[in-house]
Amino acid sequence: MSIAIVWFRRDLRLADNPALQAAIEAGHAVVPVYIHAPEEEGAWAPGAASNAWLHRSLEQLDAQLQRIGSRLLIRRGGSQQQLQQLIAESGAEAVYWNRKYEPATQPRDAAIKRELREQGVLAQSHNGSLLFEPWELATQQGGPYKVFTPFWRSALTHWRLQAPCAAPSRLPMPSSLDSLPLQALQLQPRINWDAGFWEHWQPGEACAHEMLEVFLDGALNGYREQRDLPDRTGTSLLSPHLHFGEIAPWRIAHALEEVRSAGRDADIDGYLRQLGWREFSQHLLHHFPHSSERNLNPRFDRFAWAKPAPALLEAWQQGRTGIPIIDAGMRQLWATGYMHNRVRMLVASFLCKHLRQHWLHGARWFWDTLLDADLANNSMGWQWVAGTGADAAPYFRIFNPVTQAQKFDPQASYITRWLPELAALPLKARFAPWLAPELLAAKAPNYPRQPLVDLAQGREAALAAYHACR
Repeated sequence: MSIAIVWFRRDLRLADNPALQAAIEAGHAVVPVYIHAPEEEGAWAPGAASNAWLHRSLEQLDAQLQRIGSRLLIRRGGSQQQLQQLIAESGAEAVYWNRKYEPATQPRDAAIKRELREQGVLAQSHNGSLLFEPWELATQQGGPYKVFTPFWRSALTHWRLQAPCAAPSRLPMPSSLDSLPLQALQLQPRINWDAGFWEHWQPGEACAHEMLEVFLDGALNGYREQRDLPDRTGTSLLSPHLHFGEIAPWRIAHALEEVRSAGRDADIDGYLRQLGWREFSQHLLHHFPHSSERNLNPRFDRFAWAKPAPALLEAWQQGRTGIPIIDAGMRQLWATGYMHNRVRMLVASFLCKHLRQHWLHGARWFWDTLLDADLANNSMGWQWVAGTGADAAPYFRIFNPVTQAQKFDPQASYITRWLPELAALPLKARFAPWLAPELLAAKAPNYPRQPLVDLAQGREAALAAYHACR
């Protein structure tokens, strides 16, 4: 029987895996391999939280493969070199993989495909992570979209979903091939700062499918209203699973359509729209590869960001800004590797506008600490809030973190979950404790007495810088 290598990357699943499916349908015996080459990711090698998840996800994938007669080979080094070595060891005639779309990895993959084909090895890449390839949708002028609404309208016009595909029940492979132990990749932190993550998350394909079922039965009902409320589970919590390819977006879309009914249309369409923003981010990064490092809107190249302030940045990172909703979000991030989306917007707005620190400082911190750190989503999310990106919130839209907390966390439940020291304060004081200094000193003596910046003054300085930039 002919042999094919299936090169796993961020598609750590057996069901709905187009590369694996193509290799099986071609009649090959499959050699599954993961090649660890973070240096090939350019300036955005995976962060510490991502690596911690990756270790557990690879562990789960290997266990799945072993249950069906196979195993995951682990290699470390240059992708091209390791593939060539594995071809020589196994006698493989073909290599299959699912595409990645980051600026650093697209040219690498294209070079690998050319070299393999030149030496007579079948090389096939597939779409394993998106509803639409980033180049599939175009404006009437043939260019990329820069505004979400027409992009999504076009996506719905061209809507088609891959059919779900079950995982193989049997996958024998050659047994004489060497593999590194997973621990050799040193993905886990030396100090167990991530221990709290695993009270909230379980990486792997099986858990991704379970989380989808939980969402369909629970948070989907009322999703449109509940998704902005950080004090409850009003979202799917599928973003880390999607990022690592433990579940395919088309499986989620199919599952949503299967439960569609008149009473659920708004919630289902609202969730599909969020998948659309994920697609839009990939579309933008593909067409504007500099946007992970530089403003998408060049007008902001003239913007007067404040000088880097390490003390302010550290206080923001550690949840010591003195503004409860901001500190609660940053402490949730540190404890769980995740932050509610509404709160992500608030902490980003505070950093970029009230503190006027460049959005890249925040993007880098999120990249290292978020379990769902996706380059396209992370870059576009920060640029959206900063006002520097495509279809961005205008820079002069500056979230007031106090009124936002009162609106979306009216009982301060989210705030006191992550800032238990404020639970002894009256409800009103939990949103802006500096306005009740005596109570704050008596009830929460270790919480900052004043915010890092006066909110009104920070807003005025941001608006003055914006008008000067115009």
